[in-house]
Amino acid sequence: QVQLVESGGGLVQAGGSLRLSCAASGRTFSTIGMGWFRQAPGKEREFVAAISWSWISSSSSTTHADSLKGRFTISRDNAKNTVYLQMNSLKPEDTAVYYCAARNMLGIATTQNLYDYWGQGTQVTVSS
Repeated sequence: QVQLVESGGGLVQAGGSLRLSCAASGRTFSTIGMGWFRQAPGKEREFVAAISWSWISSSSSTTHADSLKGRFTISRDNAKNTVYLQMNSLKPEDTAVYYCAARNMLGIATTQNLYDYWGQGTQVTVSS
């Protein structure tokens, strides 16, 4: 079982930045794949970014939603059992609840049904 706790959400003006954090516990962090999703009011939850880990190269691979490339960056710190989402040049349409997710495999996944554990979500509001 993996427990996930997100933090770092809040209110920010358009053009600003936020960094979300997701702390994981309950399993060795370097054995799980991680991702971020978001759900805006009245919309379905959508993929934001995902990150894997390779024991062979001791490095991670990432993928980001095409619409967010260049503004959002996912990263992980295995020593801190934490995954991050750096969000820059925020726009009002980025307003959503952001969810951290974990899966029992190290590979990258972009669909919700491939994730096994979910955090409670953190609200991000971008004002114009």
